Amino acid sequence: MSSRKTDPRVIILSGPSGAGKTTLHDRLLAAPRFAGKLVRSVSATTRQPRGQEQEGRDYFFVSVKMFEARIKRGAFLEWARVFDNYYGTPLKYVRENLKQGKSVLLCIDVQGGRQIKQKLPEAVAIFVKTPTIAELGRRLTARKTDSKASVALRLETAGKELKEACFYDHVLVNDDLARAGQELEALVAGYIGG
Repeated sequence: MSSRKTDPRVIILSGPSGAGKTTLHDRLLAAPRFAGKLVRSVSATTRQPRGQEQEGRDYFFVSVKMFEARIKRGAFLEWARVFDNYYGTPLKYVRENLKQGKSVLLCIDVQGGRQIKQKLPEAVAIFVKTPTIAELGRRLTARKTDSKASVALRLETAGKELKEACFYDHVLVNDDLARAGQELEALVAGYIGG
């Protein structure tokens, strides 16, 4: 199935932890030019809700048994087990939004991005990275949310993730958040209009 340039699309944002993909994701969703055209993907998970998280807004919270049954039925566009919990992108949710003319934005790891591109080659995959690994390390340390060991593990993982950037349609260097945000908006507008 070929799609015109401004048809609704699945748009994937991936990149190492600390590269700014979540901040860029949130800014893209808040951009007035995409109101009614772009929606956030809502993942299913087997973990318990945290804080103010709400069913259907933050996640679809399901049991392990239900998640595993959905895996067997092929109900996920992509899924992974992270530590003791499952996370996945419900195929039905994505299809429903695309049918309504809305593009679906996913902020996802490279493993999930690869799974989606295999199933939906027309999806637009954008890899977000910092200009250097040293800058990534500085950002992770400045967040003050991770131990030194955790930062070291995230940097090691980032090295592996950076090797996947060549499989993405676009690589966005987040060296300045305002500029990167404008570049991302322009890039997405080229695919979905706005």
